[in-house]
Formats: sequence, structure tokens, C-alpha cells
Amino acid sequence: MRTLARLWRTNRWEVIGFGLAAVAVLFFATRMLVSTIYWADPAHRFGPIEGWMTPGMVARSRHLPPDVVADALGLDRGQLRRMTLTEIAAERGVPLDELLAPLLPLLPRP
Repeated sequence: MRTLARLWRTNRWEVIGFGLAAVAVLFFATRMLVSTIYWADPAHRFGPIEGWMTPGMVARSRHLPPDVVADALGLDRGQLRRMTLTEIAAERGVPLDELLAPLLPLLPRP
């Protein structure tokens, strides 16, 4: 305790800086640990495909070649990042489930 009091008297700004750095390290280490535990669960890694996703996002998140996703959805390669799945389904006048039906057998299983 004496050493800390002496350090506080002689190097106040350095002790404050060290304390702030230690708090930052603890914050980011905790955040990394929580993220690691969360994403280690296969249920979180392989969640359902949602309507807000773009075909490009589906390809990246499921580790599929973009051409495979584009072919399954009947799209040109350039349309992978422009529209959401809901927008594509609405444009075609089909429900989202019907649009995704040819893609689902291609998806990797956890």
C-alpha cells in the first residue's frame, strides 16, 4: 500500500493512465469472452435465413460461393448485394419461403 501511495504522489498521471488502460483491457477482454461463448454455440452461427438478409450476406455467412446462391435464387451475380430477400420475393410476387426453397438444401448443417 505504501508503494501505491508513493506512486500516486510522484506519478499521479501515470497511475491514472495505467488505471484507464487496465479498465479498457478488462472491458475488451470481457467483450471478447462473451462473444466467443455466444458464437461457439452452433444455434447462433447457423441461425435461420431472414428476409432482411441480402443474397450476398447469405453466401458469406453460410460459406457458399456467391454463384451458387445466385443460381438457386435465379439472380444475376450483380444482384447479390442490392436487394434483400424480402424485396426479391415481393418483386416476384412469391412468399419468402417459396423463394428460399431451392436454396435450403444447399445450406450447410451444424
